[in-house]
Amino acid sequence: MTTTTLAALVPLLPFLGAAAGLLTGRTAPGFVRPLAIVPTVASAVLAVVVAVRQGGGETLDAATQLTPTGSVPIDLALHIDGFAALVAVLVGLVACCVQIYSTAYLRDDPRYPSYAALVSLFTAAMLLVVYSGDLMVLLIGWEIMGICSYFLVGHYWETPEARAASLKAFLVTKLGDVPFLIGLFALATDAGTFRITGILDAVAEGRLDHPTLVALLLLAGVAGKSAQFPLHTWLPDAMAGPTPVSALIHAATMVAAGIYFVARLLPVFAASAAALIVLAVMAAVTMVGSGLAALAQDDIKRVLAYSTIGQLGYMAGALAVADRGAAVFHLLSHGAFKALLFLAAGVVIHAAGTNSLAAMSRMGALPRRIPDAYWTMTIALLALVAIPPFAGFFSKEAVLVAAEHTALGDSTAAPTAAGWTILIAGLLAALLTAAYATRLWLLAFRGHGADAPDHGREPRAMTGVLWVLAIPSLGFGLTYGYLDDWFDSHPLAPTLVTAVLGTGTALTGAVVTYAAWRTLRARDGARFPLGATVAHPDASPSAVEAEAVEAHIPAYGSISSAPDPTDPGRLLLGPLHAPAASGFHLDAVYHALFVRPVLAAAELVRFLDREVVDTYVRGAGTGTRWLGTLVRRAQTGNLQTYVSVLLAGTVVLAVAAVVLSHVNAGS
Repeated sequence: MTTTTLAALVPLLPFLGAAAGLLTGRTAPGFVRPLAIVPTVASAVLAVVVAVRQGGGETLDAATQLTPTGSVPIDLALHIDGFAALVAVLVGLVACCVQIYSTAYLRDDPRYPSYAALVSLFTAAMLLVVYSGDLMVLLIGWEIMGICSYFLVGHYWETPEARAASLKAFLVTKLGDVPFLIGLFALATDAGTFRITGILDAVAEGRLDHPTLVALLLLAGVAGKSAQFPLHTWLPDAMAGPTPVSALIHAATMVAAGIYFVARLLPVFAASAAALIVLAVMAAVTMVGSGLAALAQDDIKRVLAYSTIGQLGYMAGALAVADRGAAVFHLLSHGAFKALLFLAAGVVIHAAGTNSLAAMSRMGALPRRIPDAYWTMTIALLALVAIPPFAGFFSKEAVLVAAEHTALGDSTAAPTAAGWTILIAGLLAALLTAAYATRLWLLAFRGHGADAPDHGREPRAMTGVLWVLAIPSLGFGLTYGYLDDWFDSHPLAPTLVTAVLGTGTALTGAVVTYAAWRTLRARDGARFPLGATVAHPDASPSAVEAEAVEAHIPAYGSISSAPDPTDPGRLLLGPLHAPAASGFHLDAVYHALFVRPVLAAAELVRFLDREVVDTYVRGAGTGTRWLGTLVRRAQTGNLQTYVSVLLAGTVVLAVAAVVLSHVNAGS
């Protein structure tokens, strides 16, 4: 079978599995799990085969015309280079782990059939984005992911948090998709084609007339999909969905799509220095702001959500200095350890009965209850902090090296200002990353108090995939010397300067956080009762209850809403803690700038409809009724009256005719 055929089957198999799952979920429930797992596993295996055959060599291009348009053609095209081959393997691996994990995590959920089918459809859509060689076909996968995220984030629709989060995710990403669509059409108009190869040729030949405008329009869609400032606010709230969905969205689909899109069309963005500066500033604000916000969160999943935003900022930063090899390298590395972090967090939530770090800090023996999650999550956190030799060290160093080369003028592909912006922000973000990762580990696994409840051994379907993902989290970075051909023969080795700076700042952040935690422990030795703290100040206890339903265990409820006084984040952030915990009030700003004006406009339209339009409608009815009343009074039923009126009318008409004839004769 040819490589082209195998590549076509990679997104097709999970799509067929999703269709079959939706059709047979109720009538044949015994086939739901096989239809969720088997096509996904087969797709992942085929993605590996395609990657091996592609081998990082020449790009595989194949196309057939999808439909005649009369102007710019739309082709069903494949464009598989080293980046696409490796990203498809990542998507397949994470999707397999999520589907297997979900069979245990949601084993008693009555909506599991639709959930599993939507996960498969989500996977197929991302694979279509990865392999597509035509921007219109890529857009189909792009939009399907947005629809799937709406349903999956709102899986627990009984809770107001899930309903609000799903709607918010859909609207915010669509807000970015509007200029994104305009940018796609503008790009195709300039290049004369939607084919990626044709667009890259047009850029190389200088045939783009409006590169800055096109790049900025496309960046709006990327900011929405990949949760970059200022359209990142939907991602933390999306934690209201099931934990496996969080792992899939944060590691391999949805948020990775925007970064991958820019990497694919990087020459378009590199053609405009202004666009790269905008991307650099956006990435820098995202990295630093998300790190501060993560340090103040209580919900373990929200900490990881802000962590994802920050790591996406690193990838966007690498693209801002025109190094797509470093960006995709970190995308692959991050996908492995972030999927592991979320799935391990699901096990922790299952064991602790809460998603609150404040509550976990009041529990003892949690690592002994869940040793698999404890050790694998420790590995993933070390990779996140970028401690050598874990995967995150090599990929994050690749980003810092790219920024260093641009800042010092060794690379002229991007403005020097972009290099300095990303280098400084990247080092500061490394410090914050180590701080919030250390805080998470201390609060979750070094708590004191009554032993955590014993719910029995975790299902193997949940713990097994953790060790599978721990392998690339630990060892993927060590392959950097063997993967240069897959990254445009671009060396990804760290330099001594960035290695010392990056690792030094990370260790400093970890040590300072640990010292703050020890200081607070020594100062306040009080012990607190077991209880769950609602993560968001405005959230209701149903958020905790949803996690308990998800984990099939009784919720402890909001027994204690008081924060943990030994939380090092409060000491490190000081007066910044409150605004950081609320995401620096960006939601409140958006509510004032956009939501309230829209609601006011809607109220005005409602008033006009009720008081003006309805008044005309009611007036027309009232006038007709009055006219009918007058006419009805003339209908007396007396024949003499009718004849008299008829004669009187005849006389009036005769007189009028005589008068008019005299007037006309005189003129």
